Amino acid sequence: MKHLAIAVVIVAALVADARAQPRPAPTKPEGEMRWALYVTLAPAWFDPGEVTAGFLTPFWVLYALHDALVKPMPGNLMTPSLAESWTVSADQRVYEFKLREGLKFHNGDPFTADDVKFSFQRSKVGKVLKDRVREVEVVGASRVRFHLHEPFPDFMAFYGTLATGAGWIVPRKYVEKVGDEGFKKQPVGLGPYKFVSHTPGVELVMEAFEGHWRKVPSVKRLVFKTVPDPTTRAAMLKTGEVDVAYMLDAPSALELRRDPAIRLGFSGAIGVHYLDFFDQWDPKSPWHDRRVRLAANHAVDRRGLSEAETLGASRPTGSMVPRTFDFALPLEPYAYDPAKAKQLLAEAGYPNGFDGGDFYPYPPYWSAGETIIGYFGAVGIRMRLRTMERAAFQSAWGGKKLRGVCMCTMANFGNAATRLADAVQSDGAYARGADPDVDALYKQQARETDRRKREALLHQIQQLLYDRVRFGPLYEFIWPSGLGPRVAEPALMLIDPYPWSAPLEDVRLKPR
Repeated sequence: MKHLAIAVVIVAALVADARAQPRPAPTKPEGEMRWALYVTLAPAWFDPGEVTAGFLTPFWVLYALHDALVKPMPGNLMTPSLAESWTVSADQRVYEFKLREGLKFHNGDPFTADDVKFSFQRSKVGKVLKDRVREVEVVGASRVRFHLHEPFPDFMAFYGTLATGAGWIVPRKYVEKVGDEGFKKQPVGLGPYKFVSHTPGVELVMEAFEGHWRKVPSVKRLVFKTVPDPTTRAAMLKTGEVDVAYMLDAPSALELRRDPAIRLGFSGAIGVHYLDFFDQWDPKSPWHDRRVRLAANHAVDRRGLSEAETLGASRPTGSMVPRTFDFALPLEPYAYDPAKAKQLLAEAGYPNGFDGGDFYPYPPYWSAGETIIGYFGAVGIRMRLRTMERAAFQSAWGGKKLRGVCMCTMANFGNAATRLADAVQSDGAYARGADPDVDALYKQQARETDRRKREALLHQIQQLLYDRVRFGPLYEFIWPSGLGPRVAEPALMLIDPYPWSAPLEDVRLKPR
């Protein structure tokens, strides 16, 4: 391979996006900015190698402490970052990255192609990506090649977006010195902020890294606080204990809206809330009947649910795929029509309704679950609300132990194919069954290198899912967060549709 002449058919961003270029250094970082988070930070989130496919929350921390070869940034969901550019061979089996030179990790170790290879090999992305790579070749200190077993058109969707953490880089020498557990306790990265301390269940503290290649952060210190209760998050915002309170419930948001010192910021759109009919694959279950599933969809007032849960910010949809993604097929939401729902139930043999079993709202969206059960009950579908903590729910969901119906949420980054992978394929992480023709189409599109043909296949899959009522997409979830009076730039939705503050070197406080 030393003499391989790569025939370039795609040159991705030979000149990096202007927003990703180094900028003149501002004045020294100043001040402290504090966030109230709605779930507890896990030490595993401090290590990119621990990020499994489809799990987005760890990027709260990764965007601060670490950096990637290519990642979503403002204006470009696949922005050259630690890689200045990349090329693809004519046979689409070799991806070569040209790395930025002269960069150093927080501990002073130089960034090299060896760190890229090491980071990929230790990542836990499994068959979705690693098994497709035959070899990672270090060509030189600033050049690395990925050799695939066969063409894989979604390589960059998995490696260069937030679909996985495989493209986020850790320092090989340091990790080998302290071990994986030591790295989680004292992580070192290439991001705009350095790790200071972590108090489990309480807070994570980080400090500006003035040697960051893109720009020097303007805020000296970031503090992420764990505050599970939305009312408490809102109260801390009012007292000035935090500057940003993520994901407020509707009552708290409405109260804060009346405070002239507080602003609301709306963000999200990456996660789609949807109904998953677990028992549709059981011929003895009422949910096996398409008419029953369609009735359930017509029973739900998606616009009313959005108003009640997110002050109307969430966007009703008929698709499992966010409208901003490549290969997304725009699909209208199923209409709110209770009369039609009752008619369909009668046609299916349930004129007096039926017992639909258990209903599981994805934690912590329990009030949405209660509202949906009310909509179901109004047309005769009687269900029992079952609430669980997130970790327990995630385990039961992934272990395929739940029965009945779920208001689930999916936030896989990438494109239509990466979004559908876990729910639609027969071997998907959350799939309970599959239609053979849809399964075959999915496998076909995964091998198709012609973009127009691939788009047609993915559109066909999305239309079939809609026509067969495999799921019940509700809305692209957009929620209110509270912004305190000191905040000049919260960096919400600078990266659309990334839902939280990022890039963190762009957050700013108002001058004192």
